[in-house]
Amino acid sequence: MHRLLVPALLAAAATLAPAQTLRWTSQGDMQTTDPHSQNEVLTNTLNNQVYEGLTRRMKDMAMGPALATEWTQLSPLQWRFRLRPGVRFHDGTPFTADDVVFSMQRLRDPNAPQRVYANAVGVPKVVDPLTVVFELEKPNPVVPELMSNLFIMSRRWCEAHRVTRPLDFKQQEESYASRNANGTGPFVLVSRQPGVKTVFRRNPNWWGRFEGNLQEFVHLPISTDATRTAALISGEVDLVLDPPPRDVARLRALPQLKVLDGEENRLIYIGMDQARNTLLHGRSPDGRNPFKDLRVRQALYHAIDAEAIKAKLMNGYALPTGGLTPSPRGAYGDARLETRLRYDVALARKLLAEAGYADGFDVTLDCPNNRYVNDERICIALASMWAQVKVRVKVNAMSRTLFFPKIEKFDTSLFLAGWGGGSTDAEVMLTPVLRKRGEQGVGVANYGGIANDAADALAAASTVETDPGKREALVKAALQAFREQVNIIPLHRQVIPWAMKREVSIPHSPNNWVNMDWVTISK
Repeated sequence: MHRLLVPALLAAAATLAPAQTLRWTSQGDMQTTDPHSQNEVLTNTLNNQVYEGLTRRMKDMAMGPALATEWTQLSPLQWRFRLRPGVRFHDGTPFTADDVVFSMQRLRDPNAPQRVYANAVGVPKVVDPLTVVFELEKPNPVVPELMSNLFIMSRRWCEAHRVTRPLDFKQQEESYASRNANGTGPFVLVSRQPGVKTVFRRNPNWWGRFEGNLQEFVHLPISTDATRTAALISGEVDLVLDPPPRDVARLRALPQLKVLDGEENRLIYIGMDQARNTLLHGRSPDGRNPFKDLRVRQALYHAIDAEAIKAKLMNGYALPTGGLTPSPRGAYGDARLETRLRYDVALARKLLAEAGYADGFDVTLDCPNNRYVNDERICIALASMWAQVKVRVKVNAMSRTLFFPKIEKFDTSLFLAGWGGGSTDAEVMLTPVLRKRGEQGVGVANYGGIANDAADALAAASTVETDPGKREALVKAALQAFREQVNIIPLHRQVIPWAMKREVSIPHSPNNWVNMDWVTISK
């Protein structure tokens, strides 16, 4: 957001703010109000105020009922969901099993990144208006867990507005669903000005029980760190979702503010193109793609001082890890799977020389500048570290609205990304991010073209294994096989501080989602 516009927009937000309105900000904006066209945490957070899944994460991250009141596994390949009676979409249309069938079909579209989850839960069949049975091709032990990521839309509304397919975000497609919404959730979308302001008001006909007193909330993206901090200190906003780590101590010391800290279920990592024979964005002395060589991937890993990033850039708000899952629970707490390759510049140089790159190579590092905490600064630090081993890196930083379409088109050689959410299960990392690209959305977020056959087979087996002990063994073996090949380079898990006015009460969530129906403002 242009800094000259910020005061005027904040003032405008203040004029429409009664006592129980929350004005909150973050460095980026949601990407679209089409809930099936992007799978990114801020976009999901805001869409989740309007749209709901059959299940929902509770405050302790356990699965609870939402649009379904109960679910039963009838057989290894059948799950039955009983739907909540009396629910209506925001336009008054009744919610029925037909909407579930329609939404799951829409979610399986090639434009939907969530299709990997929609395919994994099977094909729904209508039993009666409030009962759906999902028929699976193969067993899936985490069906209820995946349902919380699959938002239900109104079939009637989508057909009326010609949005029966998700928009193609990577091709910058626009549709009626880009700026309009019609869900069953606790808040109704009032207005949407991308990059400027999005307004939501309480849904008085929501089926659920509001735990807080919030009547309205306004999201105001502010890209500049200093402006975000100043807006909170001055009282122009009530909550900053991502305060700059260097400002947290100062914010914590102010009597009118408070800071909630929590580890996020999110892994920040480096991905590398391991599919092409030549560099798409760079140049090597032999014309080959260096990232196809394990020794090069190991060298880049050994050249990273993760503790320096934690101390100097993140002000301690990062947990360096060698793990490949958003949460250590995904590896069942196995410390061996969390161990990083040691920081060793001499070893990195030796590995590069053995691979034929003693004099390094040139490559572009694609990086968002408003998605993860200090993302651009991390990329600049990595470029400096890799320069010590003669890998010459050009940092190509851009907004999230440009970054995600770029890597979704596999238009990258080297990139910084993150992956996480509410689930602590390894499945949410293994199938979309680490497995090779395949049918039904498998490998949908494998932007580096990873093709580790041994690890892939183990991961695929874990996906359908219903015996807990056998599944744990398969997951651990798959993670270790991906680690050995350094198919991605893990950096750290984010620690997320939320800074807010004293009057704001909200539970911190490991998935970094702000559940507005839990918010209370006391004035």
